[in-house]
Amino acid sequence: MKKHQNIFLIGPMGAGKSSVGKYLAEQLEMHFYDSDEEIENRTGVDIGWIFDLEGAAGFRKREIAVIAELVHLPNIVLATGGGSIISPEVQELLRTQGVVVFLDASLGSQQIRTVNEARRPLLRVPNREKVIEKLYEEHTPLYQALADYYILTDDRSVHAVAEEIINWLNKK
Repeated sequence: MKKHQNIFLIGPMGAGKSSVGKYLAEQLEMHFYDSDEEIENRTGVDIGWIFDLEGAAGFRKREIAVIAELVHLPNIVLATGGGSIISPEVQELLRTQGVVVFLDASLGSQQIRTVNEARRPLLRVPNREKVIEKLYEEHTPLYQALADYYILTDDRSVHAVAEEIINWLNKK
């Protein structure tokens, strides 16, 4: 298989970025990173604890620093946090250091896929559906503007989504 640029997966919570990213990296013989996991590994605490202690601003600062480092590694697939794209710095890094694939999921799919996700600090609220809707409305235009390629992941397997990305990359 031919060598590819770094691949950056963006999209909302529950779109499948981590699952697709792991499988995609395996298929392309690339290294996989998840920005949230990387933050947890480096700090020794989970994302929720960082949000509780430092707030969203503190977390975003860490997220920018981790992504700024990771995008310069060779031969990677990076699953980014859903809100990482609100940073103009992250947008520029992703845009210039590889190809950006927007994995999208409908509101209904996001709600189903994140229903048991205690790890997601933004969803530890009674009105989680409203939060998902608000984030989707705010972030989707940013995902669309940044993406080189778009895939709706509703009712699709990890394998099918990864294969579509591979086919697209091979045609580029």
